[in-house]
Amino acid sequence: MKIGIIGAGYVGLVTGTCFAESGNEVYCMDINEKSIEKLNKGICTIYEPQLEDLIQKNIKEERLFFTTDLENTVDKSEIIFLCLPTPPNEDGSADLSRVLDVSKNVARIMKEPKVIVSKSTVPVGTGDKIKKIFKEHSKHKIDYAFNPEFLKEGAAIQDFMSPDRVVVGSTSSNAIEAMKEIYSAFMRTSNRFIVMDEKSAEITKYAANSMLATRISFMNDIAMLCEQTGANVDSVRIGIGTDSRIGDKFLFAGVGYGGSCFPKDVKALISTGDNNGVDFRILKAVEEINKHQKLLIFHKIKRHFGEKLNNKKFAVWGLSFKPRTDDIREAPAIALIEKLLEEGCKILLNDPVAMENGKEYFKNTSYKIKFCDNYYDTLKDADAMILITEWNEYRKPDFEKMKSLMKTPVIFDGRNIYNPKFLKEKKFVYYGIGKA
Repeated sequence: MKIGIIGAGYVGLVTGTCFAESGNEVYCMDINEKSIEKLNKGICTIYEPQLEDLIQKNIKEERLFFTTDLENTVDKSEIIFLCLPTPPNEDGSADLSRVLDVSKNVARIMKEPKVIVSKSTVPVGTGDKIKKIFKEHSKHKIDYAFNPEFLKEGAAIQDFMSPDRVVVGSTSSNAIEAMKEIYSAFMRTSNRFIVMDEKSAEITKYAANSMLATRISFMNDIAMLCEQTGANVDSVRIGIGTDSRIGDKFLFAGVGYGGSCFPKDVKALISTGDNNGVDFRILKAVEEINKHQKLLIFHKIKRHFGEKLNNKKFAVWGLSFKPRTDDIREAPAIALIEKLLEEGCKILLNDPVAMENGKEYFKNTSYKIKFCDNYYDTLKDADAMILITEWNEYRKPDFEKMKSLMKTPVIFDGRNIYNPKFLKEKKFVYYGIGKA
């Protein structure tokens, strides 16, 4: 099958590459000329395990093509996937301008009927807007479907190749059959293909991410209670996670959620509720808890060192919002570092893959931040080490070496990956989340 992918960002790149890997001829189009130039050389523009190898393989086998030519992509494709960003507006609502503008351009270019599939996360009712655009700007019929993505950054290839489920929102039998065909390669052992109407599918995407964000914020509130009462949040997590009605996913207390999906999707669902007379009180609380959680370590630092932090030096381990990605959007580390910089602190920072994004983000304040290629280099004369992202590289450090490098042996563990008893025996001062 010949497939067009409009938007070669995170979702489009993973989607197009995986479809090519299953034998389809895929054309990935994007207006970013520099990105397309890199991709045509087999250089991946995002960090995602396995992705670059698959891009290079499928380019070589002439199944995967990258272009800035929208007309050529539309002409050559039977199915066109819209994989465009929907960033939040100032009021939290989703900005649909890219999705609607591209839909209009594709409609004007079309020379024959097409199957149009939106993978962009969009508010309920957007499918009707897209179909209306095609009806107004093209004389050719389209079959439309909404196909939300459920990819975890750092495990996106596995998620796409072996999906929990594939949700398709459509009232078009042609679109549904085309989607069944294209996803059949990933469902050879069991059928996890779920068909529903477009509006239900649009809400499903937002509801899924908002539910997961709710679990995280709930556990972070439980962690606060544990700290106040002398309980241990890890024990509580195991105690409730083994209940089959609850399950053990997304129950880890920490410094809050970030990334490209949870923050904007929670905001967008709140905004959609407000626009339809529904007050999402739970989600508003989820968002508020998460804002507080991102600065929890900062308040712990203040309690330990006192109100004046000027010229204190902190080693920060981890910048990306989670391991196995270079994505720093809405990352808890960003909020903490910015707060410490406001206090006049010096930051020595390490992250296995997100350093370049960090240098770009902090380019106007980089004189206060030293980016260190080796995480031990961050510790020289540091007043404390702050663990924000639980990369595997950080899980088993040489604590004796750490202590010899640091000015004072203090650890703020934002992900509870270290054993407090062990560290106290090693003469470290240890602060975790949800532990007395």
